[in-house]
Amino acid sequence: MSEIDLDAYFGADRDPDTLEPAGLVALVGRPNVGKSTLLNRLIGEKLSITSRKAQTTRHRIMGVRTDDDAQYVFVDTPGFQTKHSSALNRTMNRGVTQALQEVDVICLVIEAGRYGEQDRKVVALLPDDKPVILVLNKIDQIKDKATLLPFVAQMAEVRNWAAVVPVSAEKGTQADALLGEIRQALPKQGFLYGPETLTDRSERFLAAEYIREKLFRLLGDELPYAATVEIEKFEVEGDLRRIFTAVVVDRESHKPIIIGKQGETLKRIATEARQDMTRLFGGTVYLELWVKVKSGWADDERLLRSLGYE
Repeated sequence: MSEIDLDAYFGADRDPDTLEPAGLVALVGRPNVGKSTLLNRLIGEKLSITSRKAQTTRHRIMGVRTDDDAQYVFVDTPGFQTKHSSALNRTMNRGVTQALQEVDVICLVIEAGRYGEQDRKVVALLPDDKPVILVLNKIDQIKDKATLLPFVAQMAEVRNWAAVVPVSAEKGTQADALLGEIRQALPKQGFLYGPETLTDRSERFLAAEYIREKLFRLLGDELPYAATVEIEKFEVEGDLRRIFTAVVVDRESHKPIIIGKQGETLKRIATEARQDMTRLFGGTVYLELWVKVKSGWADDERLLRSLGYE
């Protein structure tokens, strides 16, 4: 690969009129509308964890897509929580409101055909001085597509949208159309990150997220929501990564749920998470996983910070 002229790449020596559209794009919405699946679809990489359970995403995660003529810096935010007031939920909500102030473009994601009270509370947070694109997700689940037209007309009355784009994040339907609308709304300021940048998050952070995804997916309704993941040691030696990790739960009674009969559940969580890490990191992963108790962690702001919550 030839050496890149970084000054030229980032636009330092260029006429402002020739700079590419680039900027930060927030994906916001109530829990479980498909924001993380949409991020993964738009950047073409499994970066943000997903499951059918609400509250899977707990951190803001940045994913970068760089095309020849535009750069999209997506910020996947936790679903805005209105039902519970724990320190964990307050921390996640702060992440949403901060993202709305820092980005250039906002994509409000809702389910096609469904606009409820939780969606309205998110709409109330949207600033008036930024372009907001309404993304109607899960159109693959709409049997009669003719019902979309009156729904779009209904949503047009809610506020002045920069665009309204029906999509299926799961199937990839209309993903290119959404990128086109975002590109139109981005400021022309030249690329913000190098061409190889995928995320601002470390491998250590991504490892913890992959493990937490498996907790949600494999345990289903049994999962205690007061569970998180703590990387105690992350060592890199060439292409080998040694990762020593604790699943943190709130109560002693939660441990056997995660460990499973003869440790089978914990082994499966570790195996599937390791497979994802190996693919993304491009090397061998040794993963050691155990369970420990930290009572009240989800309502202790100091403890939350020590576990990586901002």
